[in-house]
Amino acid sequence: AQAAEVARRLVALDGQVTGMLAITAGANTVLPGSNWDVALVADFASAEALDGYQKHPAHLEAAGYIRSVAADRVAVDFEL
Repeated sequence: AQAAEVARRLVALDGQVTGMLAITAGANTVLPGSNWDVALVADFASAEALDGYQKHPAHLEAAGYIRSVAADRVAVDFEL
């Protein structure tokens, strides 16, 4: 239930952050107990837009909830 709520809060950021081109998130429903619990894929117009997302009040609110339920996290940021 917490993983689904994390994904819901992340997807709710769609349209709120300047420079965010796309966002999708989902809970690991196929093999629960294996791998990570939630995956997030977000596309940004630039590294500056990613920085803006990380500082955006709506993201900070979602991140506060995520920190309250997550034991750990992994992130990879790359440019295409």
